[in-house]
Amino acid sequence: MRFFRPCFIGDWLFPGSVFRMKTNEKILCLTFDDGPDPASTPQILNILEKRGIKAIFFCDGIAGEKHRELIEAIFANGHLIGNHGFAHPDGWKTRSESYIADVARAAHITSSTLFRPPYGHISLKQYRILRRNYKVVFWDLMPYDFDGKFGSERSLRILKKLIRPGSVIVLHDKPGSSALKFLPEFIDYAMTSGYEFVIDSTFLCQK
Repeated sequence: MRFFRPCFIGDWLFPGSVFRMKTNEKILCLTFDDGPDPASTPQILNILEKRGIKAIFFCDGIAGEKHRELIEAIFANGHLIGNHGFAHPDGWKTRSESYIADVARAAHITSSTLFRPPYGHISLKQYRILRRNYKVVFWDLMPYDFDGKFGSERSLRILKKLIRPGSVIVLHDKPGSSALKFLPEFIDYAMTSGYEFVIDSTFLCQK
C-alpha cells in the first residue's frame, strides 16, 4: 500500500518540524531529494528557470562532494539547499551516534540549517538532537516518482488531485525518477489553478 501523505500524528511526534506550511494561501513548496546528479539536476534547473520557480534541493553529501559544480549551480539559480545526510542513512536502521555524525559530515557541503531525513525515517532521539540546529522538513505530498512501477502519469494525477494550500511536495533529483516527465505539466497546472511556488523561510521556519 502506498501512502501519499505522512502519518497524521507526525506533527505530534516531531514538534517544530515541517510537513505542510501553515497557511490558507494557495502556495506550494517544491522540493527535490537525492541529488545533485549530472543527468537530472541541469534539466530540473532549466525547467524551473523557464517558469520562474524556486525550490529546495535536499542533497546527499556524497553526491554534493562529487558534483560541487552542481551545488554551485543550484545556489546560483536562487534555490535553497538542504541536508539529506552524507551517505543517505536510514534512521530506523542506524545507531543515533552514527546517524548524527553522518548528517554533520554533510553539513559543510549541503546545509547546516535545513535537514530532511532520508526515507523520512528518523528516531525520536535523533530528531531531538538534530532539531537543536536544524529545521527538519518532511513533506505533505509524495507522488512516488522514484518508483518505476508507479508511472509518471499516475504521479501527475496524484499531484493534481491532492495538492492543497501549504503543501510541501517531494520529488527526486536522480535518473531513476519520473519527475522530469511530468514536472513542466504539473507546474503549469498548479500555476493555472492559482498556486504560487515559494521557498520563503517565513513559512518554513514556523514553529
